[in-house]
Amino acid sequence: MEHLSLVCCETEIGGKSKRAILDPVLLNDKRVLNNLLATEDKYLPHTRYFNCVQTDIQPYMRKMVTEWMAEVCSEQKMEEEVFPLSVNYLDRFLCIRDMKRTKLQLLGAACMFLASKLKESTPITGEQLVMYTDHSITLEDLTEMESLILHLLKWDLSAIVPNDFLDHVLHRMPLSRFEAPIIKRHAQTFAALCATDCKFMQTPPSMIASCAIGSSIKTLKGESAEDIFHLHVITGIDMDLIRACMEQVEQTVKSCMATYVQPSPHTPTKQDPQKQEQPTTPTDVREINIMAVDNSQVHHAVPVTMY
Repeated sequence: MEHLSLVCCETEIGGKSKRAILDPVLLNDKRVLNNLLATEDKYLPHTRYFNCVQTDIQPYMRKMVTEWMAEVCSEQKMEEEVFPLSVNYLDRFLCIRDMKRTKLQLLGAACMFLASKLKESTPITGEQLVMYTDHSITLEDLTEMESLILHLLKWDLSAIVPNDFLDHVLHRMPLSRFEAPIIKRHAQTFAALCATDCKFMQTPPSMIASCAIGSSIKTLKGESAEDIFHLHVITGIDMDLIRACMEQVEQTVKSCMATYVQPSPHTPTKQDPQKQEQPTTPTDVREINIMAVDNSQVHHAVPVTMY
Protein backbone atom coordinates (compact mmCIF):
# COMPACT_ATOMS: atom_id res chain seq x y z
CA MET A 1 0.00 0.00 0.00
CA GLU A 2 2.90 2.35 0.65
CA HIS A 3 3.66 2.46 -3.09
CA LEU A 4 0.20 3.65 -4.10
CA SER A 5 -0.10 7.27 -5.13
CA LEU A 6 -3.22 9.36 -4.57
CA VAL A 7 -1.94 12.42 -6.40
CA CYS A 8 -4.69 14.08 -8.44
CA CYS A 9 -3.46 14.89 -11.94
CA GLU A 10 -6.58 16.59 -13.22
CA THR A 11 -6.20 20.01 -14.79
CA GLU A 12 -8.40 23.10 -14.85
CA ILE A 13 -10.05 23.79 -18.24
CA GLY A 14 -11.07 27.40 -18.74
CA GLY A 15 -12.06 27.78 -15.09
CA LYS A 16 -15.13 25.61 -15.65
CA SER A 17 -14.30 21.97 -15.01
CA LYS A 18 -11.41 19.63 -14.48
CA ARG A 19 -10.08 17.19 -17.04
CA ALA A 20 -7.95 14.13 -16.41
CA ILE A 21 -4.49 14.00 -17.95
CA LEU A 22 -4.07 12.11 -21.22
CA ASP A 23 -3.78 8.35 -20.77
CA PRO A 24 -0.31 7.32 -22.00
CA VAL A 25 -1.49 3.75 -22.52
CA LEU A 26 -4.09 4.86 -25.05
CA LEU A 27 -1.71 7.30 -26.73
CA ASN A 28 1.03 4.69 -27.12
CA ASP A 29 -1.29 1.95 -28.41
CA LYS A 30 -1.39 2.23 -32.21
CA ARG A 31 -4.62 0.21 -32.27
CA VAL A 32 -6.54 3.21 -30.91
CA LEU A 33 -5.40 5.41 -33.78
CA ASN A 34 -6.02 2.62 -36.28
CA ASN A 35 -9.58 2.18 -35.00
CA LEU A 36 -10.22 5.91 -35.37
CA LEU A 37 -8.90 5.83 -38.93
CA ALA A 38 -10.98 2.76 -39.79
CA THR A 39 -14.20 4.19 -38.36
CA GLU A 40 -14.11 7.88 -39.32
CA ASP A 41 -15.72 7.51 -42.77
CA LYS A 42 -18.87 6.12 -41.17
CA TYR A 43 -19.70 9.56 -39.75
CA LEU A 44 -18.98 11.70 -42.79
CA PRO A 45 -21.91 13.43 -44.56
CA HIS A 46 -22.59 11.17 -47.53
CA THR A 47 -23.41 13.99 -49.95
CA ARG A 48 -23.16 17.74 -50.53
CA TYR A 49 -26.76 18.25 -49.57
CA PHE A 50 -27.03 21.73 -51.11
CA ASN A 51 -27.20 20.13 -54.55
CA CYS A 52 -29.59 17.25 -53.99
CA VAL A 53 -31.41 17.30 -50.63
CA GLN A 54 -31.88 20.91 -49.53
CA THR A 55 -34.18 23.09 -51.59
CA ASP A 56 -33.98 26.25 -49.47
CA ILE A 57 -30.68 26.23 -47.54
CA GLN A 58 -27.56 27.66 -49.18
CA PRO A 59 -23.86 27.34 -48.20
CA TYR A 60 -23.66 30.88 -46.77
CA MET A 61 -26.55 30.05 -44.44
CA ARG A 62 -24.65 27.08 -43.04
CA LYS A 63 -21.63 29.33 -42.45
CA MET A 64 -23.74 31.89 -40.58
CA VAL A 65 -25.25 29.26 -38.30
CA THR A 66 -22.00 27.40 -37.61
CA GLU A 67 -20.23 30.66 -36.71
CA TRP A 68 -23.05 31.44 -34.30
CA MET A 69 -22.70 27.93 -32.83
CA ALA A 70 -18.95 28.49 -32.38
CA GLU A 71 -19.61 31.73 -30.51
CA VAL A 72 -22.09 30.06 -28.15
CA CYS A 73 -19.63 27.23 -27.45
CA SER A 74 -16.94 29.80 -26.70
CA GLU A 75 -19.19 31.88 -24.43
CA GLN A 76 -20.12 28.77 -22.46
CA LYS A 77 -16.50 27.52 -22.35
CA MET A 78 -17.61 24.14 -23.62
CA GLU A 79 -15.21 21.28 -24.26
CA GLU A 80 -13.36 21.66 -27.55
CA GLU A 81 -15.13 18.62 -29.03
CA VAL A 82 -18.65 20.04 -28.59
CA PHE A 83 -18.53 22.46 -31.52
CA PRO A 84 -17.20 20.08 -34.24
CA LEU A 85 -19.47 17.32 -32.94
CA SER A 86 -22.56 19.56 -33.16
CA VAL A 87 -21.59 20.58 -36.71
CA ASN A 88 -21.27 16.90 -37.59
CA TYR A 89 -24.82 16.28 -36.35
CA LEU A 90 -26.07 19.26 -38.35
CA ASP A 91 -24.46 18.06 -41.60
CA ARG A 92 -25.62 14.46 -41.19
CA PHE A 93 -29.16 15.64 -40.47
CA LEU A 94 -29.23 17.92 -43.52
CA CYS A 95 -28.10 15.00 -45.69
CA ILE A 96 -31.33 13.22 -44.77
CA ARG A 97 -34.08 15.80 -44.24
CA ASP A 98 -34.96 18.89 -46.27
CA MET A 99 -35.43 21.95 -44.05
CA LYS A 100 -36.58 25.53 -44.39
CA ARG A 101 -34.03 28.24 -43.69
CA THR A 102 -36.19 29.53 -40.84
CA LYS A 103 -35.54 26.29 -38.92
CA LEU A 104 -31.76 26.21 -39.39
CA GLN A 105 -30.88 28.04 -36.17
CA LEU A 106 -33.25 25.75 -34.27
CA LEU A 107 -31.42 22.76 -35.76
CA GLY A 108 -28.03 24.22 -34.78
CA ALA A 109 -29.21 24.84 -31.24
CA ALA A 110 -30.55 21.29 -30.90
CA CYS A 111 -27.28 19.86 -32.24
CA MET A 112 -25.33 21.83 -29.62
CA PHE A 113 -27.78 20.63 -26.98
CA LEU A 114 -27.04 16.99 -27.84
CA ALA A 115 -23.27 17.42 -28.22
CA SER A 116 -23.07 19.25 -24.90
CA LYS A 117 -24.96 16.45 -23.15
CA LEU A 118 -22.56 13.90 -24.63
CA LYS A 119 -19.29 15.72 -23.83
CA GLU A 120 -19.92 18.13 -20.96
CA SER A 121 -20.00 17.25 -17.29
CA THR A 122 -22.40 20.18 -16.88
CA PRO A 123 -24.21 20.55 -20.22
CA ILE A 124 -25.82 23.73 -21.43
CA THR A 125 -29.49 24.05 -20.54
CA GLY A 126 -32.34 24.36 -22.97
CA GLU A 127 -33.28 27.70 -21.43
CA GLN A 128 -29.81 29.08 -22.16
CA LEU A 129 -30.02 28.01 -25.80
CA VAL A 130 -33.44 29.63 -26.12
CA MET A 131 -31.91 32.84 -24.73
CA TYR A 132 -29.04 32.71 -27.25
CA THR A 133 -31.60 32.72 -30.07
CA ASP A 134 -33.24 35.81 -28.52
CA HIS A 135 -36.27 33.63 -27.82
CA SER A 136 -36.92 33.05 -31.50
CA ILE A 137 -37.48 29.39 -30.54
CA THR A 138 -39.24 27.80 -27.59
CA LEU A 139 -38.08 25.08 -25.25
CA GLU A 140 -40.72 22.80 -26.77
CA ASP A 141 -39.35 23.49 -30.27
CA LEU A 142 -35.86 22.59 -29.01
CA THR A 143 -36.85 19.29 -27.42
CA GLU A 144 -38.93 18.28 -30.45
CA MET A 145 -35.99 18.98 -32.78
CA GLU A 146 -33.69 17.07 -30.42
CA SER A 147 -35.96 14.02 -30.68
CA LEU A 148 -36.09 14.31 -34.48
CA ILE A 149 -32.28 14.45 -34.72
CA LEU A 150 -31.93 11.38 -32.52
CA HIS A 151 -34.47 9.52 -34.65
CA LEU A 152 -32.88 10.37 -37.99
CA LEU A 153 -29.32 9.74 -36.79
CA LYS A 154 -30.48 6.49 -35.16
CA TRP A 155 -28.98 7.59 -31.82
CA ASP A 156 -25.49 7.18 -33.27
CA LEU A 157 -23.93 10.28 -31.71
CA SER A 158 -20.37 9.18 -30.89
CA ALA A 159 -19.05 10.58 -34.15
CA ILE A 160 -15.34 10.97 -34.85
CA VAL A 161 -14.18 14.56 -35.30
CA PRO A 162 -10.75 16.11 -36.03
CA ASN A 163 -10.15 16.83 -32.34
CA ASP A 164 -10.11 13.08 -31.66
CA PHE A 165 -6.94 12.77 -33.74
CA LEU A 166 -4.96 15.75 -32.46
CA ASP A 167 -3.44 14.17 -29.36
CA HIS A 168 -2.66 10.89 -31.13
CA VAL A 169 -0.92 12.62 -34.02
CA LEU A 170 0.94 15.16 -31.90
CA HIS A 171 2.13 12.41 -29.56
CA ARG A 172 3.92 10.78 -32.52
CA MET A 173 5.35 13.99 -33.97
CA PRO A 174 8.95 15.02 -33.16
CA LEU A 175 7.89 18.00 -31.04
CA SER A 176 9.14 19.12 -27.66
CA ARG A 177 6.81 19.12 -24.67
CA PHE A 178 6.77 22.91 -24.89
CA GLU A 179 5.91 23.04 -28.59
CA ALA A 180 3.13 20.43 -28.58
CA PRO A 181 0.57 22.42 -26.49
CA ILE A 182 1.09 25.52 -28.65
CA ILE A 183 0.71 23.53 -31.86
CA LYS A 184 -2.41 21.89 -30.46
CA ARG A 185 -4.06 25.24 -29.66
CA HIS A 186 -3.38 26.49 -33.15
CA ALA A 187 -4.60 23.24 -34.69
CA GLN A 188 -7.85 23.41 -32.69
CA THR A 189 -8.46 26.90 -34.05
CA PHE A 190 -7.74 25.85 -37.63
CA ALA A 191 -9.97 22.77 -37.31
CA ALA A 192 -12.80 24.93 -35.90
CA LEU A 193 -12.49 27.29 -38.86
CA CYS A 194 -12.66 24.32 -41.24
CA ALA A 195 -15.91 23.24 -39.55
CA THR A 196 -17.54 26.52 -40.61
CA ASP A 197 -16.46 26.11 -44.25
CA CYS A 198 -18.70 23.81 -46.29
CA LYS A 199 -15.87 22.76 -48.61
CA PHE A 200 -14.47 20.62 -45.76
CA MET A 201 -17.80 18.87 -45.07
CA GLN A 202 -16.77 15.60 -46.68
CA THR A 203 -13.08 15.76 -45.76
CA PRO A 204 -12.11 12.96 -43.35
CA PRO A 205 -11.41 14.18 -39.80
CA SER A 206 -7.92 12.64 -39.87
CA MET A 207 -7.11 14.75 -42.95
CA ILE A 208 -8.36 17.95 -41.30
CA ALA A 209 -6.45 17.16 -38.10
CA SER A 210 -3.23 16.38 -39.97
CA CYS A 211 -3.46 19.51 -42.11
CA ALA A 212 -4.36 21.68 -39.13
CA ILE A 213 -1.26 20.39 -37.33
CA GLY A 214 0.87 20.81 -40.45
CA SER A 215 -0.36 24.37 -40.99
CA SER A 216 0.20 25.18 -37.31
CA ILE A 217 3.78 23.91 -37.45
CA LYS A 218 4.33 25.86 -40.67
CA THR A 219 2.97 29.03 -39.05
CA LEU A 220 5.24 28.75 -36.02
CA LYS A 221 8.36 27.06 -37.37
CA GLY A 222 8.26 27.40 -41.14
CA GLU A 223 7.45 24.84 -43.83
CA SER A 224 9.24 21.50 -43.65
CA ALA A 225 8.91 18.46 -45.91
CA GLU A 226 10.00 16.36 -42.94
CA ASP A 227 6.94 17.36 -40.93
CA ILE A 228 4.63 16.41 -43.81
CA PHE A 229 6.45 13.09 -44.10
CA HIS A 230 5.88 12.41 -40.39
CA LEU A 231 2.16 13.17 -40.82
CA HIS A 232 2.08 10.75 -43.76
CA VAL A 233 3.74 7.98 -41.73
CA ILE A 234 1.41 8.49 -38.76
CA THR A 235 -1.90 8.65 -40.64
CA GLY A 236 -1.14 6.91 -43.95
CA ILE A 237 -2.43 9.94 -45.90
CA ASP A 238 -0.61 10.68 -49.14
CA MET A 239 1.85 13.57 -48.82
CA ASP A 240 0.47 15.36 -51.88
CA LEU A 241 -3.03 15.22 -50.40
CA ILE A 242 -1.73 16.66 -47.13
CA ARG A 243 -0.05 19.54 -48.98
CA ALA A 244 -3.18 20.26 -51.04
CA CYS A 245 -5.41 20.21 -47.96
CA MET A 246 -2.96 22.43 -46.04
CA GLU A 247 -3.26 25.00 -48.82
CA GLN A 248 -7.05 24.94 -48.49
CA VAL A 249 -6.82 25.29 -44.71
CA GLU A 250 -4.48 28.25 -45.06
CA GLN A 251 -6.83 29.87 -47.59
CA THR A 252 -9.70 29.47 -45.14
CA VAL A 253 -7.62 30.99 -42.34
CA LYS A 254 -6.63 33.97 -44.51
CA SER A 255 -10.23 34.49 -45.57
CA CYS A 256 -11.45 34.44 -41.98
CA MET A 257 -8.63 36.70 -40.85
CA ALA A 258 -9.56 39.24 -43.52
CA THR A 259 -13.16 39.13 -42.26
CA TYR A 260 -12.44 39.35 -38.55
CA VAL A 261 -9.89 42.16 -38.66
CA GLN A 262 -12.16 44.53 -40.57
CA PRO A 263 -13.59 47.17 -38.18
CA SER A 264 -17.35 47.03 -37.95
CA PRO A 265 -20.08 47.66 -35.34
CA HIS A 266 -20.09 43.95 -34.51
CA THR A 267 -16.37 43.17 -34.77
CA PRO A 268 -14.02 44.62 -32.13
CA THR A 269 -10.66 45.95 -33.33
CA LYS A 270 -7.26 45.97 -31.67
CA GLN A 271 -7.69 49.68 -30.95
CA ASP A 272 -10.81 49.11 -28.82
CA PRO A 273 -9.39 48.94 -25.26
CA GLN A 274 -12.57 47.50 -23.79
CA LYS A 275 -12.54 44.53 -26.17
CA GLN A 276 -8.99 43.35 -25.46
CA GLU A 277 -8.77 39.81 -24.11
CA GLN A 278 -5.97 37.47 -23.25
CA PRO A 279 -5.09 35.69 -26.51
CA THR A 280 -5.60 31.95 -26.56
CA THR A 281 -2.92 31.51 -29.21
CA PRO A 282 0.53 33.08 -29.21
CA THR A 283 0.49 34.74 -32.65
CA ASP A 284 -1.79 36.93 -34.74
CA VAL A 285 -3.95 33.91 -35.43
CA ARG A 286 -5.84 35.24 -32.43
CA GLU A 287 -7.66 37.54 -34.82
CA ILE A 288 -9.48 34.61 -36.39
CA ASN A 289 -9.87 32.40 -33.34
CA ILE A 290 -13.63 31.90 -33.51
CA MET A 291 -13.51 29.72 -30.41
CA ALA A 292 -12.38 32.72 -28.33
CA VAL A 293 -14.59 35.54 -29.58
CA ASP A 294 -15.69 38.49 -27.50
CA ASN A 295 -18.39 37.24 -25.16
CA SER A 296 -20.41 40.46 -25.39
CA GLN A 297 -21.27 39.58 -28.99
CA VAL A 298 -23.02 36.42 -27.90
CA HIS A 299 -24.78 37.31 -24.69
CA HIS A 300 -27.13 39.68 -26.51
CA ALA A 301 -27.68 37.25 -29.36
CA VAL A 302 -30.30 37.77 -32.00
CA PRO A 303 -31.90 35.26 -34.34
CA VAL A 304 -29.74 34.22 -37.28
CA THR A 305 -31.85 35.60 -40.11
CA MET A 306 -31.45 33.94 -43.52
CA TYR A 307 -32.12 36.04 -46.59
